Amino acid sequence: MTTPDVRVRELLAEAGRHDTCVADLLCDRHPADSVAFTIVEPDLSSYDLTYGELRDRSERFAAALADLGVEPGDRVATLMGKSADLVAAILGIWRRGAVHVPLFTAFAPSAIDLRLTASAAKVVVVDAAQRPKLDELTGSWRVVTAGGPGRDGDLNFATLLTTYQPGAAAVAVGGDAPLIRLFTSGTTGEPKGVVIPVRAIAAFRAYLEFGFDLRADDVLWNAADPGWAYGLYYAVTGPLAAGHRGILLHAPFSAELTWKVLSKFRVTNFAAAPTVYRALRNDPTPVPQDLVLRCCSSAGEPLNPDVVAWAERTLGVPVRDHYGQTELGMAIINGHHPAIRRSLKPGSMGHPMPGWWAEVLDPERDEIAPPGTRGRVAIDLTRSPLMWFSEYADAPEKTKERFSPDGRWYLTGDAGLKDEEGYFFFSSRDDDVIIMAGYRIGPFEVESVLMEHPAVAEAAVVGVPDELRGEVVEAFVVLQPGVTGDELLVTELQQHVKRRYAAHAYPRAVHFVPELPKTPSGKIQRFVLRQRRSEELAAPTA
Repeated sequence: MTTPDVRVRELLAEAGRHDTCVADLLCDRHPADSVAFTIVEPDLSSYDLTYGELRDRSERFAAALADLGVEPGDRVATLMGKSADLVAAILGIWRRGAVHVPLFTAFAPSAIDLRLTASAAKVVVVDAAQRPKLDELTGSWRVVTAGGPGRDGDLNFATLLTTYQPGAAAVAVGGDAPLIRLFTSGTTGEPKGVVIPVRAIAAFRAYLEFGFDLRADDVLWNAADPGWAYGLYYAVTGPLAAGHRGILLHAPFSAELTWKVLSKFRVTNFAAAPTVYRALRNDPTPVPQDLVLRCCSSAGEPLNPDVVAWAERTLGVPVRDHYGQTELGMAIINGHHPAIRRSLKPGSMGHPMPGWWAEVLDPERDEIAPPGTRGRVAIDLTRSPLMWFSEYADAPEKTKERFSPDGRWYLTGDAGLKDEEGYFFFSSRDDDVIIMAGYRIGPFEVESVLMEHPAVAEAAVVGVPDELRGEVVEAFVVLQPGVTGDELLVTELQQHVKRRYAAHAYPRAVHFVPELPKTPSGKIQRFVLRQRRSEELAAPTA
């Protein structure tokens, strides 16, 4: 039996070669008649996308990209929902040797513009329903519209697939070449572009094996959105690397529909953010009696212990919590694989995954803290062969902040502790990132949008505990002289954030205050606002 350490070395050898070809690694080597994805529609109708079909479509799109002047290393963005077109577009980008820039479909035009501009994207592939968001943008990228008509000057994705012929040669870029540029949430500045190399595929594949314990007869459904790391890494890229069928639900989330998909498609291996599990727990829909779930996994935010107990009672299996970041993928897990499976501890995110070594450092010094001491969660680079992050694009100072001066530690920016048995527990973010329903929201962009409103003089945004979503965004606003804050203005500011930044990131509450707490140097003290709000929510009501 192959040990976990040996398996990690095998995966690294496969993905990290100097001549690694992504298209071969993710598609061409798999049997042409094997199913890559089952695409499920809202009415539960479905169709299978085979590896042979995926190869044909992605070769055609790669040929089109070449004609558009896209060269290996160039960036190509997608603003698309879960669909066969999305998978074909992404694989076509990689077949050409280009770099994929994922864009979340809830983003407003300004957030899209920032990422397209910062990545210098040459082409953006966009669903027809998302196309209006590009109307007011003035970049030089070419637009390819999928799933419907576009605008004058757009190219049509379906037309390209019929115009170009299959057979485009796949570019072998090697394990160190960039694969993805995915942007983080901003805290004190604009979001940073994480450069994800091809060899990261080894880490993604390792998580499927050790975290999910993915087996040949499993039906995998990772419900996370591919516009974010957990969905892109483990609902698309990882399953393609493993040659394993995945499910993509082409519909917004609803608890009732989730139950139906779990039942009809005989899902054995389910992964989602804790918010999804909480929504299922609270849903009045009767739980189907024919579920065959074997493994349930969670990531993106801390998992409530009561959800674990509910799942064990209701689903027949507990939900196992996993921890990671855009810059890491999954690194600390309650793995399902028998070789690493341990008993669960309430509130714990588990142990380092094979290929990773984590510690909790002293809050002030780069020294390992004693067990049970709250400190900084860090990755030991001398003992983490799966570690792949090395830089933020065009941000050397931000990159430098992530590593200790001696180069031994990657500093996650998260606080936590490790107990005597090696279990890790998440405590909080060291920075001000808000984790809502698995999405990381940086306060800077939300604050910047609020400041665009003529009624706002200053704004600060914080995360406030929420039973369903984990945290929600709340804003503290200082108004311009002569402006009165009322419910109409609250609604106006909320809609302003939805239009100008992202539909999911609007403040659920807006508090009008005379001033914001600041340091002597003028920096906003968001932690003071969080503490005040927590005390208000904890206070007994009359």
